[in-house]
Amino acid sequence: MEQYYQKEIETASVDELRRIQSEKLVKQVKRVWDNVPYYRKKMEEKGVTPDDIKSVDDLHKLPFLSKKDLRDAYPTGLLGAPMKDCVRIHSTSGTTGKRVVAFYTQHDIDLWEDCCARAIVAAGGTNEDICQVAYGFGLFTGGAGLNGGSHKVGCLTVPISSGNTDRQMMFIQDLGATIICCTPSYAAYISERYKEEGYAPEDIPLKAGIFGAEAWSEEMRQEIESSLGIKAYDIYGLTELSGPGVAYECSAQDGMHINEDHFIAEIIDPDTEEVLPEGSQGELVFTAVDKEAFPMIRYRTRDICKLTRGKCSCGRTFIKMAKPMGRSDDMLIVRGVNVFPSQIETVLLNNGYAANYQIVVDRQNNTDSLDVQVEMTPEMFTDNVGEIEERQKKLATDMHSMLGIKVRISLLAPKSIARSEGKAVRVIDKRKI
Repeated sequence: MEQYYQKEIETASVDELRRIQSEKLVKQVKRVWDNVPYYRKKMEEKGVTPDDIKSVDDLHKLPFLSKKDLRDAYPTGLLGAPMKDCVRIHSTSGTTGKRVVAFYTQHDIDLWEDCCARAIVAAGGTNEDICQVAYGFGLFTGGAGLNGGSHKVGCLTVPISSGNTDRQMMFIQDLGATIICCTPSYAAYISERYKEEGYAPEDIPLKAGIFGAEAWSEEMRQEIESSLGIKAYDIYGLTELSGPGVAYECSAQDGMHINEDHFIAEIIDPDTEEVLPEGSQGELVFTAVDKEAFPMIRYRTRDICKLTRGKCSCGRTFIKMAKPMGRSDDMLIVRGVNVFPSQIETVLLNNGYAANYQIVVDRQNNTDSLDVQVEMTPEMFTDNVGEIEERQKKLATDMHSMLGIKVRISLLAPKSIARSEGKAVRVIDKRKI
Protein backbone atom coordinates (compact mmCIF):
# COMPACT_ATOMS: atom_id res chain seq x y z
CA MET A 1 0.00 0.00 0.00
CA GLU A 2 1.29 3.45 -0.96
CA GLN A 3 2.60 5.54 1.94
CA TYR A 4 2.69 9.35 2.10
CA TYR A 5 4.54 11.76 4.37
CA GLN A 6 1.85 14.48 4.11
CA LYS A 7 -1.06 12.67 2.47
CA GLU A 8 -3.59 15.53 2.54
CA ILE A 9 -1.43 17.81 0.40
CA GLU A 10 0.21 15.08 -1.72
CA THR A 11 -3.23 13.85 -2.83
CA ALA A 12 -5.06 17.20 -2.89
CA SER A 13 -7.32 18.03 -5.84
CA VAL A 14 -5.84 20.06 -8.69
CA ASP A 15 -8.27 22.90 -7.85
CA GLU A 16 -7.07 22.92 -4.26
CA LEU A 17 -3.42 22.97 -5.38
CA ARG A 18 -4.12 25.91 -7.70
CA ARG A 19 -5.87 27.75 -4.86
CA ILE A 20 -2.86 27.23 -2.57
CA GLN A 21 -0.43 28.30 -5.31
CA SER A 22 -2.43 31.43 -6.17
CA GLU A 23 -2.71 32.51 -2.53
CA LYS A 24 1.00 32.00 -1.91
CA LEU A 25 2.07 33.59 -5.22
CA VAL A 26 0.17 36.83 -4.53
CA LYS A 27 1.80 37.11 -1.09
CA GLN A 28 5.26 36.21 -2.40
CA VAL A 29 5.21 38.78 -5.23
CA LYS A 30 4.20 41.51 -2.76
CA ARG A 31 6.96 40.45 -0.35
CA VAL A 32 9.60 40.40 -3.09
CA TRP A 33 8.44 43.81 -4.39
CA ASP A 34 8.83 45.23 -0.87
CA ASN A 35 12.10 43.49 0.06
CA VAL A 36 14.14 42.71 -3.07
CA PRO A 37 15.03 45.93 -4.96
CA TYR A 38 16.83 43.92 -7.67
CA TYR A 39 13.66 42.05 -8.67
CA ARG A 40 11.42 45.07 -8.11
CA LYS A 41 13.50 46.90 -10.75
CA LYS A 42 12.98 43.99 -13.18
CA MET A 43 9.23 44.19 -12.54
CA GLU A 44 9.22 47.95 -13.08
CA GLU A 45 11.11 47.53 -16.36
CA LYS A 46 8.40 45.10 -17.48
CA GLY A 47 5.63 47.43 -16.28
CA VAL A 48 4.27 44.95 -13.70
CA THR A 49 3.23 45.68 -10.11
CA PRO A 50 1.98 43.30 -7.39
CA ASP A 51 -1.58 44.49 -8.13
CA ASP A 52 -1.33 42.78 -11.55
CA ILE A 53 -0.82 39.36 -9.93
CA LYS A 54 -4.12 37.92 -8.70
CA SER A 55 -3.59 34.18 -9.32
CA VAL A 56 -1.29 31.64 -11.01
CA ASP A 57 -2.92 32.67 -14.30
CA ASP A 58 -0.96 35.93 -14.05
CA LEU A 59 2.42 34.26 -13.49
CA HIS A 60 3.42 34.75 -17.15
CA LYS A 61 3.38 38.55 -16.63
CA LEU A 62 6.37 38.42 -14.27
CA PRO A 63 10.00 38.73 -15.41
CA PHE A 64 12.36 35.76 -15.41
CA LEU A 65 15.41 35.26 -13.23
CA SER A 66 18.48 33.55 -14.70
CA LYS A 67 21.81 32.35 -13.39
CA LYS A 68 23.28 35.60 -14.73
CA ASP A 69 20.95 37.56 -12.40
CA LEU A 70 22.12 35.44 -9.48
CA ARG A 71 25.75 36.19 -10.32
CA ASP A 72 25.06 39.90 -10.88
CA ALA A 73 23.24 40.13 -7.55
CA TYR A 74 25.94 38.17 -5.67
CA PRO A 75 26.10 37.80 -2.73
CA THR A 76 23.02 39.40 -1.10
CA GLY A 77 21.21 41.26 -3.91
CA LEU A 78 18.34 38.75 -4.04
CA LEU A 79 17.99 38.34 -0.28
CA GLY A 80 14.31 38.50 0.66
CA ALA A 81 14.67 38.46 4.44
CA PRO A 82 16.92 40.33 6.91
CA MET A 83 20.31 38.63 7.28
CA LYS A 84 19.68 38.19 11.03
CA ASP A 85 16.69 35.93 10.17
CA CYS A 86 18.84 33.65 7.99
CA VAL A 87 20.35 30.58 9.64
CA ARG A 88 22.30 28.90 6.79
CA ILE A 89 23.70 29.26 3.31
CA HIS A 90 24.39 26.71 0.61
CA SER A 91 26.27 27.36 -2.58
CA THR A 92 26.77 25.97 -6.07
CA SER A 93 30.16 24.74 -7.18
CA GLY A 94 30.87 27.85 -9.25
CA THR A 95 32.31 25.82 -12.13
CA THR A 96 30.74 28.14 -14.71
CA GLY A 97 31.53 31.46 -13.05
CA LYS A 98 30.82 33.19 -9.77
CA ARG A 99 29.23 31.03 -7.10
CA VAL A 100 25.52 31.25 -6.39
CA VAL A 101 24.90 31.67 -2.67
CA ALA A 102 21.43 30.68 -1.46
CA PHE A 103 20.21 31.79 1.96
CA TYR A 104 17.76 29.93 4.23
CA THR A 105 15.61 30.91 7.19
CA GLN A 106 14.64 28.16 9.63
CA HIS A 107 11.20 28.12 7.96
CA ASP A 108 12.87 27.51 4.57
CA ILE A 109 14.86 24.59 5.99
CA ASP A 110 11.74 23.06 7.59
CA LEU A 111 9.86 23.14 4.27
CA TRP A 112 12.86 21.78 2.37
CA GLU A 113 13.23 18.89 4.80
CA ASP A 114 9.49 18.14 4.44
CA CYS A 115 10.02 17.88 0.67
CA CYS A 116 12.92 15.45 1.16
CA ALA A 117 10.88 13.46 3.67
CA ARG A 118 8.13 13.10 1.05
CA ALA A 119 10.76 11.71 -1.37
CA ILE A 120 12.04 9.18 1.17
CA VAL A 121 8.52 7.96 2.04
CA ALA A 122 7.64 7.74 -1.69
CA ALA A 123 10.69 5.45 -2.06
CA GLY A 124 9.24 3.19 0.65
CA GLY A 125 11.04 4.73 3.63
CA THR A 126 9.59 4.52 7.16
CA ASN A 127 10.88 5.10 10.70
CA GLU A 128 12.13 1.50 10.65
CA ASP A 129 14.64 2.20 7.88
CA ILE A 130 18.35 2.97 8.08
CA CYS A 131 19.14 5.72 5.60
CA GLN A 132 22.75 6.22 4.51
CA VAL A 133 23.26 9.74 3.12
CA ALA A 134 26.28 9.54 0.81
CA TYR A 135 25.79 12.89 -0.92
CA GLY A 136 28.41 15.50 -0.09
CA PHE A 137 27.86 17.61 3.01
CA GLY A 138 28.97 21.23 3.36
CA LEU A 139 28.07 23.96 0.88
CA PHE A 140 26.55 21.38 -1.50
CA THR A 141 22.82 20.93 -0.78
CA GLY A 142 22.59 17.16 -1.33
CA GLY A 143 23.75 15.86 2.03
CA ALA A 144 21.94 18.41 4.20
CA GLY A 145 18.58 18.06 2.45
CA LEU A 146 18.32 14.27 2.56
CA ASN A 147 19.80 14.19 6.06
CA GLY A 148 17.04 16.50 7.32
CA GLY A 149 14.36 14.60 5.40
CA SER A 150 15.56 11.30 6.83
CA HIS A 151 15.35 12.72 10.38
CA LYS A 152 11.77 13.89 9.74
CA VAL A 153 10.73 10.42 8.56
CA GLY A 154 12.35 9.00 11.69
CA CYS A 155 14.93 6.82 9.92
CA LEU A 156 18.18 6.01 11.66
CA THR A 157 20.35 8.38 9.61
CA VAL A 158 23.97 7.68 8.67
CA PRO A 159 25.44 11.07 7.57
CA ILE A 160 28.45 9.48 5.92
CA SER A 161 28.94 11.98 3.05
CA SER A 162 30.57 10.90 -0.23
CA GLY A 163 33.82 9.01 -0.66
CA ASN A 164 35.68 6.35 1.32
CA THR A 165 33.81 3.56 -0.42
CA ASP A 166 35.17 0.81 1.83
CA ARG A 167 33.64 2.60 4.81
CA GLN A 168 30.36 3.06 2.89
CA MET A 169 30.17 -0.68 2.29
CA MET A 170 31.16 -1.48 5.89
CA PHE A 171 28.31 0.62 7.30
CA ILE A 172 25.79 -0.73 4.78
CA GLN A 173 26.69 -4.28 5.78
CA ASP A 174 27.27 -3.83 9.53
CA LEU A 175 24.28 -1.57 10.23
CA GLY A 176 22.02 -3.15 7.63
CA ALA A 177 21.37 0.11 5.78
CA THR A 178 18.19 -0.14 3.69
CA ILE A 179 18.20 3.19 1.78
CA ILE A 180 21.16 4.94 0.17
CA CYS A 181 21.13 8.53 -1.12
CA CYS A 182 23.93 9.59 -3.49
CA THR A 183 24.69 10.49 -7.10
CA PRO A 184 23.84 7.74 -9.61
CA SER A 185 27.46 7.56 -10.82
CA TYR A 186 28.60 6.94 -7.24
CA ALA A 187 25.93 4.26 -6.79
CA ALA A 188 27.26 2.59 -9.95
CA TYR A 189 30.78 2.74 -8.51
CA ILE A 190 29.65 1.23 -5.17
CA SER A 191 27.94 -1.59 -7.08
CA GLU A 192 31.15 -2.17 -9.04
CA ARG A 193 33.11 -2.45 -5.79
CA TYR A 194 30.59 -4.89 -4.32
CA LYS A 195 30.97 -7.08 -7.41
CA GLU A 196 34.78 -7.01 -7.08
CA GLU A 197 34.47 -8.10 -3.45
CA GLY A 198 32.34 -11.07 -4.50
CA TYR A 199 28.98 -9.86 -3.16
CA ALA A 200 25.77 -10.89 -4.93
CA PRO A 201 22.81 -8.46 -4.90
CA GLU A 202 21.03 -10.61 -2.29
CA ASP A 203 24.01 -10.17 0.09
CA ILE A 204 23.43 -6.40 0.21
CA PRO A 205 20.78 -5.18 2.71
CA LEU A 206 19.79 -2.10 0.68
CA LYS A 207 16.23 -2.02 -0.70
CA ALA A 208 16.09 1.48 -2.23
CA GLY A 209 18.29 4.27 -3.53
CA ILE A 210 17.48 7.96 -4.01
CA PHE A 211 19.76 9.28 -6.73
CA GLY A 212 20.09 12.77 -8.20
CA ALA A 213 22.41 15.77 -8.81
CA GLU A 214 23.41 14.56 -12.29
CA ALA A 215 21.79 13.20 -15.44
CA TRP A 216 21.29 9.43 -15.67
CA SER A 217 19.45 7.24 -18.11
CA GLU A 218 16.80 4.55 -17.75
CA GLU A 219 19.41 1.97 -18.75
CA MET A 220 21.69 3.15 -15.94
CA ARG A 221 18.78 2.81 -13.49
CA GLN A 222 18.24 -0.81 -14.54
CA GLU A 223 21.95 -1.54 -14.21
CA ILE A 224 22.09 -0.09 -10.67
CA GLU A 225 18.86 -1.84 -9.63
CA SER A 226 20.01 -5.27 -10.78
CA SER A 227 23.56 -4.98 -9.41
CA LEU A 228 22.55 -3.69 -5.93
CA GLY A 229 19.21 -5.52 -5.74
CA ILE A 230 17.26 -2.29 -5.08
CA LYS A 231 14.64 0.03 -6.54
CA ALA A 232 16.33 3.24 -7.74
CA TYR A 233 14.37 6.49 -7.45
CA ASP A 234 15.11 9.82 -9.08
CA ILE A 235 15.12 13.09 -7.13
CA TYR A 236 15.44 16.61 -8.53
CA GLY A 237 16.45 19.96 -7.12
CA LEU A 238 18.69 22.98 -7.46
CA THR A 239 20.57 25.02 -4.88
CA GLU A 240 18.75 28.10 -6.18
CA LEU A 241 15.37 26.59 -5.17
CA SER A 242 16.50 24.88 -1.91
CA GLY A 243 18.21 21.68 -3.05
CA PRO A 244 17.04 18.08 -3.68
CA GLY A 245 13.35 17.47 -3.08
CA VAL A 246 11.84 19.98 -5.49
CA ALA A 247 10.53 16.85 -7.25
CA TYR A 248 10.72 13.15 -6.48
CA GLU A 249 9.78 9.78 -7.94
CA CYS A 250 7.08 7.51 -6.54
CA SER A 251 6.54 3.75 -6.85
CA ALA A 252 5.49 4.20 -10.51
CA GLN A 253 9.08 5.33 -11.35
CA ASP A 254 7.94 7.17 -14.47
CA GLY A 255 8.57 10.84 -13.74
CA MET A 256 9.02 13.00 -10.67
CA HIS A 257 6.17 14.62 -8.76
CA ILE A 258 6.83 18.34 -8.21
CA ASN A 259 5.98 19.61 -4.72
CA GLU A 260 3.38 21.99 -6.09
CA ASP A 261 2.43 23.52 -2.75
CA HIS A 262 5.95 25.02 -2.69
CA PHE A 263 6.97 25.30 -6.37
CA ILE A 264 5.06 26.35 -9.49
CA ALA A 265 6.51 24.82 -12.65
CA GLU A 266 6.25 26.12 -16.21
CA ILE A 267 7.73 24.96 -19.52
CA ILE A 268 8.90 27.68 -21.90
CA ASP A 269 10.45 27.85 -25.33
CA PRO A 270 14.09 28.67 -24.40
CA ASP A 271 14.45 31.01 -27.40
CA THR A 272 11.14 32.90 -27.47
CA GLU A 273 10.42 32.59 -23.70
CA GLU A 274 6.81 31.77 -24.57
CA VAL A 275 4.97 29.49 -22.09
CA LEU A 276 4.24 26.13 -23.76
CA PRO A 277 1.20 23.89 -23.19
CA GLU A 278 1.37 20.82 -20.95
CA GLY A 279 3.17 17.91 -22.59
CA SER A 280 5.46 20.15 -24.66
CA GLN A 281 9.21 19.76 -24.45
CA GLY A 282 11.02 22.92 -23.38
CA GLU A 283 12.92 24.65 -20.60
CA LEU A 284 11.76 24.17 -17.03
CA VAL A 285 11.01 27.35 -15.04
CA PHE A 286 10.26 27.39 -11.30
CA THR A 287 8.71 29.86 -8.89
CA ALA A 288 9.30 29.19 -5.18
CA VAL A 289 6.09 30.50 -3.61
CA ASP A 290 6.98 30.33 0.06
CA LYS A 291 10.74 30.67 0.35
CA GLU A 292 11.59 33.56 2.64
CA ALA A 293 15.35 34.15 2.37
CA PHE A 294 15.91 33.45 -1.33
CA PRO A 295 12.53 33.80 -3.06
CA MET A 296 13.10 32.75 -6.67
CA ILE A 297 10.40 33.91 -9.08
CA ARG A 298 10.30 32.40 -12.59
CA TYR A 299 13.82 31.01 -12.33
CA ARG A 300 15.08 29.54 -15.60
CA THR A 301 16.66 26.18 -14.74
CA ARG A 302 18.00 25.53 -18.28
CA ASP A 303 16.85 21.92 -17.86
CA ILE A 304 14.95 20.57 -20.87
CA CYS A 305 11.99 18.34 -20.04
CA LYS A 306 8.20 17.88 -20.19
CA LEU A 307 5.42 18.29 -17.61
CA THR A 308 2.38 15.99 -17.51
CA ARG A 309 -0.57 15.71 -15.19
CA GLY A 310 -2.07 12.27 -15.70
CA LYS A 311 -3.57 10.00 -13.07
CA CYS A 312 -0.69 8.34 -11.21
CA SER A 313 -0.92 4.82 -9.78
CA CYS A 314 0.57 6.12 -6.51
CA GLY A 315 -2.42 8.40 -5.88
CA ARG A 316 -0.38 11.62 -5.79
CA THR A 317 -1.90 14.51 -7.72
CA PHE A 318 1.23 16.67 -8.08
CA ILE A 319 2.20 17.34 -11.70
CA LYS A 320 5.09 15.22 -12.97
CA MET A 321 8.29 16.31 -14.65
CA ALA A 322 10.06 13.88 -16.94
CA LYS A 323 13.72 13.16 -16.33
CA PRO A 324 15.57 16.16 -17.85
CA MET A 325 16.93 15.10 -21.24
CA GLY A 326 19.65 17.73 -21.22
CA ARG A 327 20.18 21.42 -20.74
CA SER A 328 19.49 24.36 -22.98
CA ASP A 329 22.77 26.01 -22.03
CA ASP A 330 25.35 23.25 -21.69
CA MET A 331 24.05 20.75 -24.18
CA LEU A 332 26.75 20.14 -26.74
CA ILE A 333 26.32 21.63 -30.18
CA VAL A 334 28.63 19.61 -32.41
CA ARG A 335 28.72 20.48 -36.10
CA GLY A 336 25.37 22.23 -35.66
CA VAL A 337 23.70 19.22 -34.02
CA ASN A 338 22.35 19.25 -30.44
CA VAL A 339 23.98 16.38 -28.57
CA PHE A 340 22.92 15.36 -25.07
CA PRO A 341 25.24 13.14 -22.97
CA SER A 342 22.17 11.08 -21.97
CA GLN A 343 21.78 9.97 -25.62
CA ILE A 344 25.39 8.74 -25.68
CA GLU A 345 24.94 6.95 -22.35
CA THR A 346 21.83 5.17 -23.65
CA VAL A 347 23.75 3.75 -26.63
CA LEU A 348 26.61 2.58 -24.39
CA LEU A 349 24.37 0.86 -21.85
CA ASN A 350 22.24 -0.73 -24.58
CA ASN A 351 25.47 -2.29 -25.89
CA GLY A 352 26.40 -3.72 -22.49
CA TYR A 353 29.00 -1.16 -21.41
CA ALA A 354 29.10 0.18 -17.85
CA ALA A 355 28.43 3.89 -17.29
CA ASN A 356 32.14 4.77 -17.17
CA TYR A 357 32.79 7.06 -20.11
CA GLN A 358 33.96 10.52 -21.12
CA ILE A 359 32.90 12.67 -24.04
CA VAL A 360 35.72 14.75 -25.51
CA VAL A 361 34.78 17.51 -27.95
CA ASP A 362 37.53 19.27 -29.89
CA ARG A 363 37.95 21.47 -32.93
CA GLN A 364 40.61 21.00 -35.58
CA ASN A 365 40.80 22.96 -38.84
CA ASN A 366 37.48 24.62 -37.94
CA THR A 367 35.73 21.25 -37.72
CA ASP A 368 34.28 19.81 -34.49
CA SER A 369 35.21 16.28 -33.47
CA LEU A 370 33.35 14.11 -30.97
CA ASP A 371 35.33 11.36 -29.25
CA VAL A 372 33.61 9.01 -26.81
CA GLN A 373 36.05 7.21 -24.55
CA VAL A 374 34.43 4.23 -22.85
CA GLU A 375 35.74 1.48 -20.59
CA MET A 376 35.20 -2.10 -21.54
CA THR A 377 33.80 -4.35 -18.81
CA PRO A 378 36.23 -7.00 -17.46
CA GLU A 379 34.27 -9.65 -19.43
CA MET A 380 34.79 -7.75 -22.70
CA PHE A 381 38.43 -6.88 -22.10
CA THR A 382 40.72 -8.62 -24.57
CA ASP A 383 44.01 -8.08 -26.39
CA ASN A 384 42.37 -9.24 -29.62
CA VAL A 385 42.71 -6.07 -31.74
CA GLY A 386 40.25 -7.29 -34.37
CA GLU A 387 37.54 -7.88 -31.74
CA ILE A 388 38.08 -4.38 -30.24
CA GLU A 389 37.89 -2.81 -33.70
CA GLU A 390 34.61 -4.62 -34.39
CA ARG A 391 33.17 -3.38 -31.10
CA GLN A 392 34.28 0.20 -31.86
CA LYS A 393 32.71 0.00 -35.32
CA LYS A 394 29.38 -1.27 -33.90
CA LEU A 395 29.29 1.53 -31.29
CA ALA A 396 30.19 4.18 -33.88
CA THR A 397 27.31 2.98 -36.11
CA ASP A 398 24.81 3.01 -33.21
CA MET A 399 26.00 6.46 -32.11
CA HIS A 400 25.61 7.77 -35.64
CA SER A 401 22.02 6.56 -35.86
CA MET A 402 21.20 8.06 -32.42
CA LEU A 403 22.91 11.44 -32.94
CA GLY A 404 22.98 11.93 -36.70
CA ILE A 405 26.72 12.74 -36.71
CA LYS A 406 29.91 10.69 -36.81
CA VAL A 407 31.53 9.83 -33.48
CA ARG A 408 35.01 8.46 -32.85
CA ILE A 409 34.95 5.62 -30.30
CA SER A 410 37.92 4.76 -28.09
CA LEU A 411 37.53 1.55 -26.09
CA LEU A 412 39.68 1.56 -22.96
CA ALA A 413 40.74 -1.01 -20.41
CA PRO A 414 38.59 -1.36 -17.28
CA LYS A 415 39.38 1.23 -14.55
CA SER A 416 41.24 3.60 -16.87
CA ILE A 417 38.81 6.53 -16.40
CA ALA A 418 39.17 8.27 -13.03
CA ARG A 419 36.29 7.45 -10.66
CA SER A 420 34.13 10.15 -9.12
CA GLU A 421 32.63 10.18 -5.65
CA GLY A 422 30.62 13.30 -6.41
CA LYS A 423 29.33 14.45 -9.78
CA ALA A 424 31.04 12.53 -12.57
CA VAL A 425 33.00 14.58 -15.12
CA ARG A 426 31.35 13.33 -18.30
CA VAL A 427 32.18 16.06 -20.81
CA ILE A 428 35.52 17.65 -21.70
CA ASP A 429 34.95 20.41 -24.23
CA LYS A 430 38.37 21.48 -25.46
CA ARG A 431 36.85 24.05 -27.79
CA LYS A 432 36.32 26.38 -24.84
CA ILE A 433 39.73 25.88 -23.22
